Amino acid sequence: MMTEQTPPVVPHGMIKTGARVFLVPGWVLALAILLKGYADIGDGFAAGVIAALVVVLQGIAFGAEELERIWVARMAPVMSLIGLLLAYTVAFVPTFFGYPILTHFPRMNHHVIHFGPLEFITPVVFDIAVFLVVYGFCVGAMLTLARAEVRHQRVLQRLRRQTGKRGNP
Repeated sequence: MMTEQTPPVVPHGMIKTGARVFLVPGWVLALAILLKGYADIGDGFAAGVIAALVVVLQGIAFGAEELERIWVARMAPVMSLIGLLLAYTVAFVPTFFGYPILTHFPRMNHHVIHFGPLEFITPVVFDIAVFLVVYGFCVGAMLTLARAEVRHQRVLQRLRRQTGKRGNP
């Protein structure tokens, strides 16, 4: 005997409006936190969490189908893989040249290329790698859960239709 499930609660307009309003400023804030560090100290982990939160909020407000439509959400697993490869590259390439793991380049007292306050040094690349891994994992995990929920709901609908055609309660 199947039990009747209550339909999912649809978020109200305020949550949907807030989700749309926070999407772009959330990404701007995440990128600012990621890149602030090259005049100070950057934080790839916090930036990845903030970016993931504003994207996951879209899924909470609009459902799994909307989360699937967002390009940066669909690309999350690929971004995580790229971040992981980038982090391993920054960590282990110096060992091929006789340096310890995670040796920073350019070395001290060498010329650093600047773009405004942003310095092009290996810690910047490593922070970007951490950002990509954290963002990709958080959004990828949420996408996996959302896809599983959508599949579960489709199976339940199919079962309801099949039992309804047979006349079973």
